[in-house]
Amino acid sequence: MSKDADMKIKIQKFASIIQKNRYVNSISDGLASALPVILGGAIFTLIDTINIPAYQNFLESTNLKALTQIPPAITIELLSLYAVFSIAFNTAKQFKSDGFSSGIVALMSFLIVTPIGVLNDDMTMALSFQWLGATGLFVAIIIGVFIGRLVPIILERGLYIKMPKGVPPTIEKSFAALTPAFTAIFTMLLIRGVFEATPFGNVHEFIYSILQVPLTNLGSSWWAYLIIVAAMSVLWFFGIHGTIVVLSVIMPIWTSLGLENLAAFRAGEPLPHMIPGGSFFMVYTALGGTGATIGLSLVLLFAKSKRYKVLGKLAIIPGVTGINEPVMFGIPIVLNMKLLIPLIFTPLVVSVIAIIATFAGIVPPLRGIGLPLGTPLIVNGFLEGGFRVAILQAILIAVSVVMYYPFLRSLDRDALRVEGESTQSASSNSASVS
Repeated sequence: MSKDADMKIKIQKFASIIQKNRYVNSISDGLASALPVILGGAIFTLIDTINIPAYQNFLESTNLKALTQIPPAITIELLSLYAVFSIAFNTAKQFKSDGFSSGIVALMSFLIVTPIGVLNDDMTMALSFQWLGATGLFVAIIIGVFIGRLVPIILERGLYIKMPKGVPPTIEKSFAALTPAFTAIFTMLLIRGVFEATPFGNVHEFIYSILQVPLTNLGSSWWAYLIIVAAMSVLWFFGIHGTIVVLSVIMPIWTSLGLENLAAFRAGEPLPHMIPGGSFFMVYTALGGTGATIGLSLVLLFAKSKRYKVLGKLAIIPGVTGINEPVMFGIPIVLNMKLLIPLIFTPLVVSVIAIIATFAGIVPPLRGIGLPLGTPLIVNGFLEGGFRVAILQAILIAVSVVMYYPFLRSLDRDALRVEGESTQSASSNSASVS
């Protein structure tokens, strides 16, 4: 076995371990399930904050402002509540257990460890939004996975109240969840009591200070971002869906970055992160998909060989919406040494240009909306940052074309020569038969 083949097998095994890990998938699927909530809040944030004086005056004069502020408040600022339920639900499903009961118990557990304040005026108890949004996301992830695994363990071992035959399934499930619920209550009360005796005061403050802040700082650093981008391209070269593998690990951090930017944008404050992970990747780096292959799709349209010309027509529309499997496997790019250099360096080059432009103030930091896959290029840039971001996207698309052009031209000449030889061979055979 060659060294290259051996390396490929090792990389595939490692990526497979990550991709098949049930806990990683639970977190990834849980956050993905919360996307409608995130996107709904993001769209209404844009509606509420369009910086046109006449429009804002209209909202204020018609009292619509009070209504447009509600969706972001009960979506983005309460995201941890949705996330803890969704992650617990998906974790339990990974272990073939009752997802709904796990989600309910996880939501209760999250609220138990979350501080409850008392208003000074009339001693009314209140739950602050402080830890219910992006700042509480890591605690939501931990509790969601913990409860999502705890419930299946208890149920698998039969440590629950069993109902007689004939009892409706809904009632039976409710009683079966009592043991996990009481176990979770005692566990969360213990955690709350322990952390109240520390200088942190609560588990949210501890996780945020010790874990979330360092990880988000790491995730928003330019050098870490470029390493992540390069890793995706390398995995794709070996035929592994690098985007899925890497994002399944980094998505919790990137989601937190985007939500913090979105919350700041909604509040009219400076955006805290210059590189808000997922949004930055979708707008600037994944131009046409991982590898910034939109340039390749455009060059294919002007190919001289029939093979690549047809592929270009098939690939351009998916490419504009961020789907590049047609070119990845149609050329193919996978295991194609002639395209290894542009596959790795094109996304790095466009990312570096976007990073410099952002830090230099040429374009504003992205808002962190986290638009879904399928949002067309230029449109997603405009929604995330306005006209300047959309213009920069157009420039980066041109850079992608320049990066891929010489390599595809070489492939196109080879394909054209092969097609010519095939045509000559077919003509010779036809003449012989005649």
